[in-house]
Amino acid sequence: MSTLELRDVTKKYKIRGAADLIALNKMSFTLSSGQTIALVGQSGSGKSTAAKLITQLERQTSGDILLDGEVIPRTGKGLRAYRQTVRMVFQDPFASLNPYHTIRYHVERPLKLDRVVPKDDVEDEVRSVLRRVQLDPDVVLERRPHELSGGQRQRVAIARALASRPRLLIADEPVSMLDVSIRLEVLNLLATLQREDNLGVLYITHDLATARHFSDEIMVLHHGDLVEHGPADEVILNPQDEYTKRLLAASPDPEKFFAQGGAR
Repeated sequence: MSTLELRDVTKKYKIRGAADLIALNKMSFTLSSGQTIALVGQSGSGKSTAAKLITQLERQTSGDILLDGEVIPRTGKGLRAYRQTVRMVFQDPFASLNPYHTIRYHVERPLKLDRVVPKDDVEDEVRSVLRRVQLDPDVVLERRPHELSGGQRQRVAIARALASRPRLLIADEPVSMLDVSIRLEVLNLLATLQREDNLGVLYITHDLATARHFSDEIMVLHHGDLVEHGPADEVILNPQDEYTKRLLAASPDPEKFFAQGGAR
């Protein structure tokens, strides 16, 4: 079991000729294995900034990020080990996959870099991971990202993240770039993988309907401030913050969303 904890994490950006922009302000929460927490907010609320800080694609201005009670390393082998434990699925599956490389390369690379399995077992592991995300290895292995559909590309991105056998997964708007007809399929796949691997998942989204149905807890972010945090049903059915209430009023009806298979 693993636990990721943020303690008063703040990110400021220097703006020439103006006051600092506070993208994230003293964010604190804990994510554990087997748990899914949704981070909800409109564009510009700070959701993607939080994801970049957790994965250390950017450094926080202040505050601490801890894994299993230890402050995460900033450099070297310790940081590399942390990034193997905490993996990310990006919003745009086309931009996050190198168009010059085959699907085989994309899934093999983390296996080899992180030495997940012995060299002789890499081929079998690549095929196994692809089958787990419901892709036929014989069909996709030698193809390149542009030869796949958007849903297939995102499945490859999920396979690449899972290849390192992480314990925590950061899913940054993982279905927002996909056709509405396949969004629910990909979310159901993520939910299945989360249960099978006992993953802790931070599901970043602007969509309260899916946040309620796929998460144990919901956090609401507004202009960098965490304005609400609680059990998913409680946040949806009894919101306390005015921003959460406005967000709910502007969202599609969750029951209608799922009755129609995720279409909007």
